[in-house]
Amino acid sequence: MSLTARQHAADIAEYLNMGTRNALSLGNRGPIRFTEEGGLEPEIVEAYGRCGFYVFTGVVLEEELEDLRAEISDALDRAPTTNKSTVDKHGNPALGSDLTIQPFLLGKPLGDPVGGTGRNAGRHPIKMNVPEPEGDAPDQVVQIIFGTLHILDACLRLYGHPKLLQVAEAINGPDFTPFNEAVFVKQPGLGASVAWHQDPTTHWESPEWDEGTHGFNFMAQLYGCTAANGVWVVPGTHRQGKVDINELTEGHGSERIPAAVPMICDPGDVVMCNRQAVHGSFANTSPDWRVSVGFGFHRRSSIVGADAKLLNGDVVHYDEQRVNERSRMIAIGIDARQQRFPDEVPYQYQPLAGQEDRNRFNEANRHAVVRNYNLRDLHI
Repeated sequence: MSLTARQHAADIAEYLNMGTRNALSLGNRGPIRFTEEGGLEPEIVEAYGRCGFYVFTGVVLEEELEDLRAEISDALDRAPTTNKSTVDKHGNPALGSDLTIQPFLLGKPLGDPVGGTGRNAGRHPIKMNVPEPEGDAPDQVVQIIFGTLHILDACLRLYGHPKLLQVAEAINGPDFTPFNEAVFVKQPGLGASVAWHQDPTTHWESPEWDEGTHGFNFMAQLYGCTAANGVWVVPGTHRQGKVDINELTEGHGSERIPAAVPMICDPGDVVMCNRQAVHGSFANTSPDWRVSVGFGFHRRSSIVGADAKLLNGDVVHYDEQRVNERSRMIAIGIDARQQRFPDEVPYQYQPLAGQEDRNRFNEANRHAVVRNYNLRDLHI
């Protein structure tokens, strides 16, 4: 028999408290700090390498947070009513309904649509607990907004954040490439779980494999996140290759991995998480929102020349032309940010140096480059 949301919150409370204590003891949080040479401070590099994630505190300031919150709130109001619908709850065309890839993914409140199934390339072997929502819950709620850079200008500007791009350079080299972008939404008492998984699908058997082969994701927190609504990570698993996730829960009587810890964040914090780390999240039976703006980056050496099987089964080849064209979104994001924050020193993206005029954020490029840009995403 399923627990109600209230019963689930009580049942998991001690696990959440223990996880929070463990997370705050890891020594992997603090402001972004660089050396005089422009690299990340060694203490940050060590903690990220040891844990597989790092919480950068106070990165996104209030003015930008307000922009992001307003645009994403408007997007949720204009979301389709179901995954097959093209209209919003007001009867108007849903935001992004004219795009090739529909931006919104909806799911059952507090559900787990992929755990224990073959979906998403079978990356989610364990089914998470699925509580029953309290009261009169909707049939479906928004879980993810994909392809944020062509529907949310505030997300495009965040994508060009100079300190975050400098971090990407420090981790993946100055010729780093994009991955993809999404907003993850956990509504209070409704947000679905994401079953334990590792993100990558391609390079596990590569002779050049190491702990950074599959890149990382940034997750900017608009309202902060807690153990109840945040992502949990199993520290160190990014160094272990392809992990048997069933073994991590074996003998514990539930899907709760004892060694896992949550990302604990205030509004404006940004988490850098290695894509190879085992991670997931529980159904959000708490009273708190979590909205995470996600975007990731790769080493160029992991991407150029690679053949990748996407989650939908399609096989794609990443040549220099595709990578360079997709990378234009970094340059356009930098220019979009400069227009909004003109007193900020912009990041200089080396692979497209000298092509700034070609990559302005203007109406011509909004139509020719930005629109449907995510057809060229770089998944590995």
